[in-house]
Amino acid sequence: MPGRALRATSRIAFLLCGLISLFTGVPYAMLRGAGLPVQSEWVVFVVALAVIGVFSVTLGVLPSSWIAKGCRKDQDDQRLFSVLLKVLAIFAGVFYLVAVFAYFSPNRWNLNPQLMLALCPMYLVKMTFDPSPVAIFFLLAPMNAAVYGSLGLTSGYMWRCFHGRRPSQGL
Repeated sequence: MPGRALRATSRIAFLLCGLISLFTGVPYAMLRGAGLPVQSEWVVFVVALAVIGVFSVTLGVLPSSWIAKGCRKDQDDQRLFSVLLKVLAIFAGVFYLVAVFAYFSPNRWNLNPQLMLALCPMYLVKMTFDPSPVAIFFLLAPMNAAVYGSLGLTSGYMWRCFHGRRPSQGL
């Protein structure tokens, strides 16, 4: 994929994943744990989703030169955006499958709601009402994939920025 197309694709993916992460935090902020089968520290979920979402949106709108400068790379280096896009795709794919697993797991397994909410923010929907499989495959699982894609983007960017930086060895 040529450099410009890769940058444009990655920027759009960063922006969409970040916006979906912010949007996913809204039910947590509105419900605050009231009336749900499990009580939780909802503020932790809201803050985590907001931080990850804001970071992804920021990477989606910042100039490429600033992103490259943060990673100490050349602005035209295709590996900068391709690595971030690959990490985003891997995280999104894995957590899409986690969301599908969370929906189709039998109730007798008694999955820990706290763990499932951390692994699948949209598990909240399954806890409050039972969505259809179509909604899972085409709405909730992709939203979960986008949230964790944003997390992958954040961790990939941090790894690219701090990988190889060593403290000075002295005089």
